[in-house]
Amino acid sequence: MAYTIEAAINSGCFDEIMVSTDSDKYAEIAKKFGAKVPFLRSNTTATDTASTWDMVEEVLGEYRNIGLQFDSFCILQPTSPLRVACDIQEAYRIFEKKANFAVVSVCEAEHSPLWCGHLPENHEFLDFIDIENIKQRQAGEKYYRLNGAIYIVDTEHFYKDRFLYQKGSFAYIMPQSRSIDIDTEIDFKLAEIISGGGLATNLFKAFLRNVQLHNSRRISEKEVCIA
Repeated sequence: MAYTIEAAINSGCFDEIMVSTDSDKYAEIAKKFGAKVPFLRSNTTATDTASTWDMVEEVLGEYRNIGLQFDSFCILQPTSPLRVACDIQEAYRIFEKKANFAVVSVCEAEHSPLWCGHLPENHEFLDFIDIENIKQRQAGEKYYRLNGAIYIVDTEHFYKDRFLYQKGSFAYIMPQSRSIDIDTEIDFKLAEIISGGGLATNLFKAFLRNVQLHNSRRISEKEVCIA
């Protein structure tokens, strides 16, 4: 959480940086590192069945209740701790330049989906891989996957349609080295290896130094960052 909050602060992109949580403990940690927790997440959006978008709608609604509205919002999931300030800045440049709906971070897929398939119960290779797909893979076409690090969304469009992956939305391509999405212990260990032994320590500091190369700016419309 601390890495994500620090990256958000150093990006200089946001009017408000908040953490959505139902935990008093996590709320105190968030405040310690510079984020706001103006309200706790409700029981409805704190369940395993609630979606991220349910949470976002609740957050925007709670802000409206206290007199704050935002033109766009950015979701920075704490489970992507290797994403840094420069990534957020570059994603916002894409958002400002050509996106009227959303910008979502991706990275090149580690393995081509063309080499994946379904297996029946007896594990026989029936229609597992299409021969045309093999030829296409050998031609060198690249595939990308969502990496969970950055979602920047126009608020008005969000209320009309929650599906981001359509006309008016663009990708921000990140390197695989900063695209670890921590869901398992293996993911955590891999993030530690990439960052030099301490989660995001060396890599994070190196890219924070690069932030000095970018002019700090606050874009004209109001943005909220939700971690």
